[in-house]
Order: sequence, then structure tokens, then C-alpha cells
Amino acid sequence: MIPIWLLALLIFGVNFVVWGALGLARLAEERRAAAEERLAVRRGLGNVVPLSRMNLRDVAVLMAAHNEEVVIDASLSALARLIPAGNIYVVSDASTDRTVELAKAHGVNVIETASNVGKAGALQEGIDRFELATGYRAVLLLDADTRLDDGYFDTALPLFDDPSVVAVAGCARTDWNYGPRSFGSFVLTCHRSRIYALLQRLLKFGQTWRRTNATYIVPGFASMYRTRVLPHIDINPPGLVIEDFNMTFEVYRRHLGKVGFSLHAIAITQDPIRLADYVRQTKRWALGFWQTVRRFRPRLDLFTGMLTLSILELITASLLLITLPFVLVLLVIPELFGVMQGWPIIGPAYHTVGEYVDLTTIGLGVLLPDYLLTVIVAVLERRPRYLLGGLLSVPMRMLDAAITLYSLPRAWLERSTGRWVSPARRASIAQPDAAATVPHLMHAPERSEAQA
Repeated sequence: MIPIWLLALLIFGVNFVVWGALGLARLAEERRAAAEERLAVRRGLGNVVPLSRMNLRDVAVLMAAHNEEVVIDASLSALARLIPAGNIYVVSDASTDRTVELAKAHGVNVIETASNVGKAGALQEGIDRFELATGYRAVLLLDADTRLDDGYFDTALPLFDDPSVVAVAGCARTDWNYGPRSFGSFVLTCHRSRIYALLQRLLKFGQTWRRTNATYIVPGFASMYRTRVLPHIDINPPGLVIEDFNMTFEVYRRHLGKVGFSLHAIAITQDPIRLADYVRQTKRWALGFWQTVRRFRPRLDLFTGMLTLSILELITASLLLITLPFVLVLLVIPELFGVMQGWPIIGPAYHTVGEYVDLTTIGLGVLLPDYLLTVIVAVLERRPRYLLGGLLSVPMRMLDAAITLYSLPRAWLERSTGRWVSPARRASIAQPDAAATVPHLMHAPERSEAQA
């Protein structure tokens, strides 16, 4: 019989244990440094601002947009409250709607591509045509459906005080403030929000500690780079469906520097509310990851070690999760009908599976730990709604596992153009976040296109 602790470890991974522990070490170090700084200030010896500290004048915001008329007005309005309009640059990637018109109305810098070149191509064109690499010290790459928290720059820019930091990853939060929500969309949003919370708190926070710096993605929805490294990054290589995994790999592979991250550099983004959209977006992300892994050869360094462990655990956990429904069926049938020796397939299969796991092992090794993680997230995020959505977390993880394994061979069998078809966005509404605590019984607004 597989021990319960081993099953839990195989499903949830060593990564959470290792990087979570390093995250705690980082937290202790940062709190000690903050206490020492406060003491120095009281003694009149601290609070010295580094001469090289960046300010808003040093930062350009680059937004690639393709048919984003529903969200770009609100996004630029929110952004203009934080940074001068002259520092904002929009590249319309062959938009056919009012994207360009709305962007120009905000007084920001706007250009259009001659054809649909994809997000990576649009970003590269914006960097080149606006000459951002020479005009600014940092560039924030921002998605059109993303809104920055008011304190984003106050938290993110000081991370560049460390000269070795060349990229800063935003901390993702899901936008709950839009329209009526069905129970299905509530579950999808809870699941995605839970993923953000766990990966950022238990993985990325530890992975971006200055002493052990190795993370596999600076998410493209809100990512900031020192402009001096941009000429050394191949932003738009052929054959990739998305750019953010590739840009992060380039940072480590070319030894350009480290990635910074803070849980307080918050950016609020939209996530799918329909299952078909969720599946298409998750396929795109998974394919982009495997394509990037295919592109870069392994080396003997910390980044490759982190990546190898992540891939091994991802595949192992995915295989276990997609077999879990079949195992449960095999174990439940005898409970309902008794062991049937005469059944040619179910009988032998039950005895084989029963030698390794039983319902108690699965309950204590998979279902209970998974829900405990949901409880922890609900407490840390102060969002009790997760307790309801978390009841379907394991089935959602099974879906993610199937998509992960489905996308793996595709990365070696086909090449992507990088062109995109924007989803039918949702206009955010001004309401407290708590208003989304309970799912609405009405159907959520439908989206005509999924993430490309």
C-alpha cells in the first residue's frame, strides 16, 4: 500500500516544500532587514535613498492590443492615474475595432502594425519604433485587460535598487468585479485565483529570493524589464505561441541577471468565466511552456535544476491525477456491488489497484490535503468564497493535468505563429470585491472567442 504521505508528496510535489521553506527564509531575512532599517532611522542613520533608484520618469509602459475596445479605455484610465500619459505606448496589432481611437483619446503614444503579427511581434515592434530601449531605464509590458494596483510602482520599482535584478514579475490577482456570475464561472475563477495564490506564495516568492534566484516565468500580463537587457533578449523567435516563458528563460540562459518579485506589486487581470475559454487558454499556456522547454537545452545550473524538478513533478502529478477517476471507479464499484470475481476486467483490476491504494488513502493523501490548501488560501487571502469553490478543486486539477499531457507532444510536432485572437472581454464594474463572494444564479456574459 502506498503511504499516505508519499501519495500526497507525488500529487503536490517537492517544489512546494523546498521553495516554500526558502520563501520563509526570505521572509525572515526581509523582516529582520526592515527592523534594522527602522532602528537605524530612529538613530538618524538610515533611510538613505540609493542614487540609482528608479522613478516614474524612468519607466515606459508598453501595451500590445488586438481588438481590445471593451477594456482598453478602463485600463488606460487607471494607468494614467499612476504614470504620465507620455510614458504610455500602445501597439495596435492590426485591430479592426475602436482600439486605436480609444487609445488616442487618452493622449498616449499609439502605432499600428501593418498586419497581425502576434503579441510578441507587436511588443518587439513597439520597442523598436518607439526606441524604448534607449529612452527609458525600464519598460513595463502590460496586457490590455490588466489594471495595476495603486501601489504597484511604489513596490515594484525599489526591487531594481538591486543592480542584479533585471526583471520584475507582477503579482497576479483575479478581477472579480464584473457582471452576474454563474456557479460554473464562479468555480473557474476560484480555481484560477487559488492557483495564483499558491504558486506565488509557495513557489515564486522563494524562487525569487536573491540568494536562490530561479523562476520559470515572469508573467506577461504585467512584467517589467531593465531596458539595457532588452537588446539581448530574443522576444519573438519563430514557432512560439506566447512570449513570457521564452523571455524569462532568455534572462537566465544568457546570464542577464535576476528576477524580482513582491506579493505587494499587484496587478489585477481577467480570467475565463466559461469552461471552453478556460480550456483554450490553459492549452495555450501549456503549449507555450513546452515549446520554450523544447527551445532551450539544459545546462548545469540552478535554473535547469529548478526546471527539471518542476517538469518531473508536473508530469508525475498529471499522470496520477488523470488516472484518479478510473481508480476511484474501480474502488467504489466493489463497495456498491461487492467484489465480483467473475468480471474479467474489473475483478483483476480491482485487486491490482487495491494492493497500492484504497479509498482512505486517496481521501487522506489527495482530497484532504488539497482542501486544506484551499482553507489556507481562503485565510491568507481573506476570501471565504474559496471554501465553496475549493470543493471542485480536484476535478479542475484533473482537467489541468489532461491539458498538460495533451500539449506536451504538440510542442514537438507543430509550430505556432504567435498570432492571437482576443477574447470577448468583459467590462469591469465599480463594486467592492466582496460583492462577488456568492455566485449569481444568472448566466455570466458569454465570450465569442477564446484565448488564442
